[in-house]
Amino acid sequence: MLGQPMPLLVPQVVGVRLTGLLRGDATATDLVLTVTEILRRLGVVGKFVEFFGPGIAKLPLADRATIANMAPEYGATCGLFPIDQETLAYLRFSGRSEESIALVEAYCREQGLFATADAPKAQYTKIVDLDLASIEPCVAGPRRPQERVPLSQIKKSFEIALPSLAKPKKPDAVTADATADPSLRHGSLVLAAITSCTNTSNPSVLLAAGLLAKKAVERGLASQPWVKTSLAPGSKVVTAYLKEAGLLPYLESLGFYVVAYGCTTCIGNSGPLAAPISRAIEERSLVVASILSGNRNFEGRVHPEVRANYLASPPLVVAFALAGRIDIDLETEPLGKDRAGQPVFLRELWPTQAEIQAALAAVKPAMFKQAYATVFDGDSRWRGIQVPQAATYAWDENSSYVKHPPYFVDMPATPTAAAELSGMRVLAVLGDSITTDHISPAGSIKPDSPAGHYLVSLGIESKDFNSYGARRGNHEVMVRGTFANVRIKNLLVRGSEGGVTRYLPGREVMPIYDAAMKYQADKVPLLVLAGRDYGCGSSRDWAAKGTRLLGVRAVLAESFERIHRSNLVGMGVVPLEFLPGDSAHSLCLTGEEVFETLGLLHFLEAPPAHRQIAIRITRPDGSQDHFAVRVRIDTQQESAYYQHGGILPYVLRSLV
Repeated sequence: MLGQPMPLLVPQVVGVRLTGLLRGDATATDLVLTVTEILRRLGVVGKFVEFFGPGIAKLPLADRATIANMAPEYGATCGLFPIDQETLAYLRFSGRSEESIALVEAYCREQGLFATADAPKAQYTKIVDLDLASIEPCVAGPRRPQERVPLSQIKKSFEIALPSLAKPKKPDAVTADATADPSLRHGSLVLAAITSCTNTSNPSVLLAAGLLAKKAVERGLASQPWVKTSLAPGSKVVTAYLKEAGLLPYLESLGFYVVAYGCTTCIGNSGPLAAPISRAIEERSLVVASILSGNRNFEGRVHPEVRANYLASPPLVVAFALAGRIDIDLETEPLGKDRAGQPVFLRELWPTQAEIQAALAAVKPAMFKQAYATVFDGDSRWRGIQVPQAATYAWDENSSYVKHPPYFVDMPATPTAAAELSGMRVLAVLGDSITTDHISPAGSIKPDSPAGHYLVSLGIESKDFNSYGARRGNHEVMVRGTFANVRIKNLLVRGSEGGVTRYLPGREVMPIYDAAMKYQADKVPLLVLAGRDYGCGSSRDWAAKGTRLLGVRAVLAESFERIHRSNLVGMGVVPLEFLPGDSAHSLCLTGEEVFETLGLLHFLEAPPAHRQIAIRITRPDGSQDHFAVRVRIDTQQESAYYQHGGILPYVLRSLV
């Protein structure tokens, strides 16, 4: 990254031995959700995962890619498959030149990376066995990719989860008025999206979705009117082969029109729900659901008004759109009624393997070559952008989208000497499995949020706010959205939901951004307390950037996800880890204490073998206590980044 080496601690390698063959009713999505559940339970953070065994021969490359792509969700550093003839066949099929394919094969054989029958058996830290024949149709939700639920249990699972998902009803709540959709209730599905993750570059599941849509339309079924549907393929090739197979019109008949080629619903870019639906959700405090064929369904990520979010294969996304609700047993309950008034069940619409194989004939190598021949050219609007000819970027002071970042402002030529962190106040006390989506800004910008107030101050109307993703080049927007997730629960403010905190030592409650700016004005460094798996999810750079810009100097958690831990160090934030058995709860930490590191300076000069330092806390009554923590600056290179204030100052100083 930025031309710097990326040192890693030597990882453990977990082997997943695949045997058997997928059932006819199981998809690659069902397989990857099962793998995610198994590996999350096993614990593979910081480890490599390699898939091997006789079952691989029956998995097409697209299925392998679906599994490998979800490594962040099961926590591994990477998910690996052997390079073999199937790999070369895919390169050839997707339009790569014979010269490139020959180079790949020669290199991989020379390096011992090519799978052959006589290759020596690899040695793994641990081996997990998975019979592909055991994979059954499933979904994952309502909050995490590892929360796998067999399709037959989804109704029961939702009913069990409902109390924990429900928003406390307002005392003055009333029945929805005539303009609020009266058909909605707990469990109603309001978003059904075939999204642009690896699932939507896998022809077998996309063609299965099209075949299911075809059968549904032919029987007279339609998506329920309160379901907002969309199709966002990962590639224009998808549109080409859906058209070639004659299936795109059927998807469109059910509302699955192509809306974009990129991240949409999965990252909160589905746009607003219809006003009557939004009013019904708000007025009746409804727990409504979304279902998408993506990788991530973390709290607050998909849509701020949708409290239950599920992952599923593309054909199941279509099926649930027909049903219009998530609390349905698709094995025993019909999706709807046909033109003759007869019930139609999922099993009647599900495409056979023979039908899918026949449809796969529509996927042709020429489609890849045509789609990617001009992939970097852009359309006429892109080509028409006037680009100044200069060695450096010409910052537009009036732009609300791209703003000169503050990382190098008043930066000295040499780094300030490292020091202990003292006088740290706690900005937030968080629980387990805090994801980068809880931390990093994503989705729509609310008018009453700190980011919304900032944009209004620039004279921008709320209809033109766009999204955090679109404005990620403006740090003023992004820092105001850090820790502002609508579902985050800061235990400093008991019973709260959303990005608020207490400004200590008092009891005043305010937005996290506002409190952080008050602390900065008083030159008070900040700390975040958290539980297990802090920073899980996708590698969101703003989860670390926003944390640092808020003035957070350290995060003390029970454990870290690998990517976010590395990103924190890269922004000059110290990841500190409780020792095994310790936690904020066991040490009676409320977040009202003042924290100080003892030994950090010595650690940076010569890291001890045990990598431990002490933390001294001063409680509100003036009493003090000590406990040991582990510093998760794992390599000398990371130590250098931290002492420079992060990787960006380090690189700039190296260049100068």
